[in-house]
Amino acid sequence: MSELWLVRHGQTEWSRDHRHTSVSDLPLLPEGEEVARTLRERLAPGDFEVVRTSPRQRARRTAELAGFPDAEVDEDLVEWAYGEYEGITTDEIRETVPGWTVWNHPSPGGETAEEVTTRLDRVVERARAVEGRTLVFAHGHCLRALAARWLGLPVAGGRHLKLGTATVSVLAWERETPVVERWNA
Repeated sequence: MSELWLVRHGQTEWSRDHRHTSVSDLPLLPEGEEVARTLRERLAPGDFEVVRTSPRQRARRTAELAGFPDAEVDEDLVEWAYGEYEGITTDEIRETVPGWTVWNHPSPGGETAEEVTTRLDRVVERARAVEGRTLVFAHGHCLRALAARWLGLPVAGGRHLKLGTATVSVLAWERETPVVERWNA
């Protein structure tokens, strides 16, 4: 059966500072690179039939340092587009929009939940078509929403899945039911 392995990129300046980062193409911090190198111990190239990455340099560099320099770039793995909220924190947004979260409020000029659903459903469909393991390198909200879609939940279901930088998570099956096999490892 198919499995979908998820790796969030290593730490950047904005992920460290809790700033929303989608289209801004930030590099990994030195400590983000160091932690990304440790992923090699948990991810053997021969264990995956398909390896894909977001086009953003933080994800591509994480893939490279983890031992996957030839990961296929997949535009569907970009981070949820935050629009006008790019580069600012949730606390700053809540100064004008109390209670705001990406999961239940719009991001002016950004992606809607429906748009995110459409592209992540393509990722799920491609992964399920593979007999074996697919590995993807991407971003926090994107991967949380992707896990929700694997489980058949709305993307907002990702709000229940906190995800650290440079972590490995596994989506799999229990008989015919999609499940989270491992999270934030």
